[in-house]
Amino acid sequence: MENSILVCGGAGYIGAHMCKQLARAGWVPVTLDNLSTGHREAVRWGPLIEADLLDRDALAGAFERHRFAAVLHFAARSLVGESVREPGLYLRNNVTGTLNLLDAMQEAGVSRLVFSSTAAVYGEPRYVPIDERHPSQPINPYGLSKWMAERQIAEYSRAHGLRAVCLRYFNAAGADRDAEIGEAHDPETHLIPNLIRAALDPSVGPVRLFGTDYDTPDGSCVRDYIHVEDLCRAHLAALEFLREAAGFHVFNLGTGTGHSVLEVLESCRARCGGAPDSRIEPRRTGDPAVLVAQADLAAEHLGWRPELGLDAILDSALRWHRARASAAQG
Repeated sequence: MENSILVCGGAGYIGAHMCKQLARAGWVPVTLDNLSTGHREAVRWGPLIEADLLDRDALAGAFERHRFAAVLHFAARSLVGESVREPGLYLRNNVTGTLNLLDAMQEAGVSRLVFSSTAAVYGEPRYVPIDERHPSQPINPYGLSKWMAERQIAEYSRAHGLRAVCLRYFNAAGADRDAEIGEAHDPETHLIPNLIRAALDPSVGPVRLFGTDYDTPDGSCVRDYIHVEDLCRAHLAALEFLREAAGFHVFNLGTGTGHSVLEVLESCRARCGGAPDSRIEPRRTGDPAVLVAQADLAAEHLGWRPELGLDAILDSALRWHRARASAAQG
């Protein structure tokens, strides 16, 4: 079907939300996922191809069976700490997997790609807010793998006419506002789901907060949290942009507003009767004090601006976690 979109990593957190938004927009999302970190039950809005981007034959078969209008690429390992321990895993999965996908697209004549990238490509910020002109000097294998994937995409665009947009997310957060899907990583390393899980289940114990001695107003790290539904709208806008725009393009996705760890904690406590408890631990290596996006290019070229702030992020995540807990209790 010409209205099919291949969604690599469509069983994961952002990919599953994207599939729902694609279906609402009239597309047929076809998920390709190896289910190593994704969830089979999250694939609800189109077919699932259970396959790995490292399997070139499986990729070729997917393109033979379907006539894709475009590809959205979310499939990646994304844990910074794990990437430091196992760099080879990240380079094979995120870099070689992307190369295999580019080859399959070229062979099938599919010329539009939207790639899920990350602010981790910038490394330690030299200035804030961070715009797309900021040097890319990743400080961990995860960020390096994403930057290398971007460079591969840029070269295929130059050499083969691929139309591509790389979207560099800041801190993706929140859940589907219908509470159908949400953030369920294992292990969970993100602040907001960990806060909510500890607030709803005291047996989880206090939430670990890393460092309160940064050069910020309250001493804790400041991050730019962007609602997952805003991210999905940006991908839809990028698909439309690539109907006319040739070449390779990079856009930041963020709100331009930073919130500190302690601010997010207090906002969660205000919603959860004072829970959860927290425990202060030393800084983690490689955590910048402030990461905030400058996303003017996305507004200018994609017509995209974030619509949902921290309140909507916390409310949607809390609603989904409560619905999930209720379903688990029967």
